[in-house]
Amino acid sequence: MTRTIIESKSKTAIIGFDQPFCVIGERINPTGRKILNTELEAGDFSRVEADAIAQVAAGATVLDINSGAVFSNKMAEDPRYADNNFVEPDLMKALIEKVQAVTDCPLCIDSSVPGALEAGLAAAEGRPLLNSVTGEEERLELVLPLVKKYNVPVVAISNDDTGISEDPDVRFAVAKKIVERAADFGIPAHDIVVDPLVMPIGAMGTAGLQVFTLVRRLREELGVNTTCGASNISFGLPNRHGINNAFLPMAMGAGMTSAIMNPIALPVGPKKLAEKKAEVEAAGIVLPADLDDEAFCKLFGLGSTTAKAGKEMEAIRAANFLTNNDEGGAAWIKFNKAPGENGGRGGRRRRRG
Repeated sequence: MTRTIIESKSKTAIIGFDQPFCVIGERINPTGRKILNTELEAGDFSRVEADAIAQVAAGATVLDINSGAVFSNKMAEDPRYADNNFVEPDLMKALIEKVQAVTDCPLCIDSSVPGALEAGLAAAEGRPLLNSVTGEEERLELVLPLVKKYNVPVVAISNDDTGISEDPDVRFAVAKKIVERAADFGIPAHDIVVDPLVMPIGAMGTAGLQVFTLVRRLREELGVNTTCGASNISFGLPNRHGINNAFLPMAMGAGMTSAIMNPIALPVGPKKLAEKKAEVEAAGIVLPADLDDEAFCKLFGLGSTTAKAGKEMEAIRAANFLTNNDEGGAAWIKFNKAPGENGGRGGRRRRRG
């Protein structure tokens, strides 16, 4: 049975066909996060530390660390900062050190810069997952020696020098090529986690079917574990959580064993809270004076004022239970137990006479 072992200094995460689905938390990534990018440029890692803690609390079993920041202000002063080969190695080292100081969760080192990958491998404790290698010749020659040198597993993305194909057979062929080239370096198939590339369902109606078919082939023909950027499936569509919640269990049923995703339902911010309160007041609804913000959010279905596990995590835990990867439903019961519940029926038992 294929098992990919990822380790921190004191914890082990296993990606495998007979294992609970592995959630790789994606939030430590400055791409598209303007505030985080600005903070990192200023040397402020407090949001990174908070994101690490919150994702683990929400159920992430591995944390992805991406160093793809753009330091615009420093770039204006020093042209070297325009080169990610200059920026990312030091940033990756700092990110990993900060995250390891607040959690012992196993890590996934994520960068397109080989120097950043090696800096991350040198800084990481245990056996991290490397993200990533593609079928491009230059990338294979740069990354696979690192994988072998540090004896770590690697994410293999199914695109090559020709780009990303819409033909699933081509993407399978690229994955097969990477697995075979890895074997030439002495890297076993169980240390390859293939990302078959999820296309947006809004742009390609067969995107879901393609992924499910690919995942089955990758499992049955190559014997490898799989992962994906889970939110790609719903890109550009309304109610993305609804689509993600359906996609993840279906992908798991097809044999997918992990996903890079956000495990957190982000908290309701003060602006949204104020807007909803104004809407309620305008409707003439009178609320109790002692109603706090958290109770207000719950009453009107806004979510929570604090970061909690997202609906996707609920779907994954249910699917783990249904595929017998949650023995006795222990994780499902724990996840859904309200604070203070003792697991019994409640109330005093009547004594039988």
